[in-house]
Amino acid sequence: MYTDTDRCVRAVRSKDARFDGWFFTAVRTTGIYCRPSCPAVPPKVENMTFLPSAAACQQAGYRACKRCRPDTSPGSPEWNARADSVARAMRLIRDGVVDREGVPGLAARLGYSSRQVERQLNAELGAGPLALARAQRAQTARLLIETSELPMADVAFAAGFSSIRTFNDTVREVFALSPSELRTRAERTAGRQAGGPPRIPGTISLRLPYRSPLNPDNLFGHLAATAVPGVEEWRDGAYRRTLRLPYGTGVVALTPGPEHIGCRLALTDLRDLTIAISRCRWMLDLDADPEAVDEQLRTDPLLAPLVDKAPGRRVPRTVDAAEFAVRAVLGQQVSTASARTHAARLVTAYGEPVEDPHGGLTHLFPSPQALAGLDPEALSMPRTRRTTLTTLVGALADGSLPLGIDSDWEAARARLNALPGFGPWTTEVIAMRALGDPDAFLPSDLGVRRAARGLGLPGTPAALTARAAGWRPWRAYAVQYLWATEDHAVNHLPV
Repeated sequence: MYTDTDRCVRAVRSKDARFDGWFFTAVRTTGIYCRPSCPAVPPKVENMTFLPSAAACQQAGYRACKRCRPDTSPGSPEWNARADSVARAMRLIRDGVVDREGVPGLAARLGYSSRQVERQLNAELGAGPLALARAQRAQTARLLIETSELPMADVAFAAGFSSIRTFNDTVREVFALSPSELRTRAERTAGRQAGGPPRIPGTISLRLPYRSPLNPDNLFGHLAATAVPGVEEWRDGAYRRTLRLPYGTGVVALTPGPEHIGCRLALTDLRDLTIAISRCRWMLDLDADPEAVDEQLRTDPLLAPLVDKAPGRRVPRTVDAAEFAVRAVLGQQVSTASARTHAARLVTAYGEPVEDPHGGLTHLFPSPQALAGLDPEALSMPRTRRTTLTTLVGALADGSLPLGIDSDWEAARARLNALPGFGPWTTEVIAMRALGDPDAFLPSDLGVRRAARGLGLPGTPAALTARAAGWRPWRAYAVQYLWATEDHAVNHLPV
């Protein structure tokens, strides 16, 4: 979008927050870059230039605006709606792969050379993988500086910087303030906003922005209604769950709000902060563009009333694709309650214990490696489903079935369909909620078929799939609107 100057100028002049993250406005006369919705008086058109990423702005020598804080804007919705190599690279960079494995590790995961990845990212985003990772480190550093009392040396290494000097130089360059000045500024702001929730020792509290509208009912309702005891819970108005992270473990509490999602993280290793935030945003689908989704779905006159009644529905995803795949098999042809019971038994027997001083969480969901040793005879389910589960776990454990945010959606579907006991429903629900394909569709799902009949849509899977061609590429969101027609716990925000 950043190449369409007229459209960008209109967005900046109207201060339209829907375009935050789509592009950034760099002002030549001030050397500052802003989000489109910046509350400052818009600069003259001849002084504006538009860039596709915060990293590109920083690489061009621009500093982040202190009023609109463009580094904290929602991510571009393109990276979650596309399956090409650039989108997969951006999801991996956001997940911290460059910091942990370097550019060669990123390239290896994508199946390209480092030079090809560098060229593709520069062509589309105006910055290479190192610059994009650096911009993310700067944002993480700012979060830690402003929301914790950690010494600056600990902040630097937790954010992924290799030295204190690099940390100091980057913060000054990006924010035009030293780390200590950023902290002092944040403390003054907190003093003026006294009366907010108290800071809990050992936790980091932050806000997760999103593009409005956001309907929290089915999003948090689904996560809470299907919560596995010990791993997830709804407590005090927040969805809470345990996290398995590269350097340690964590517990997150996510609270829906009218302008942002409140996020409280307790981590055993602060180096996991960036990836924990990324996975929470992914799970709640916070980088989606609801205006684009709802506009497309409204073109169907039978779906339009559902969209108008409760716009902004998101697809509830997961923080761990392998975990969700296992849970999808456990949920085949059984009720939500039965699926939770089966999952809870696996957690008790094979899950890794964690401490949660603020709630009732006790375990991480067991990893595929831990489940590889399970005794199928101990599972109280039909023999065919036991075979499906053990085959899936074996493929996940030995790496022959890679599932993650960087997966090629069609290749993953082909691998899943090759497993015994995997039909269209199981494959598509994994594609929707674990892999994040916005066009995944469940025409054979009982709830979808009931909703379709009630609306006057075709009732057979084949006919419904043909009708749904007009909903592409957002059929996964159409499923959320169809599911929401039923009076089920997954469609209601817990009280």
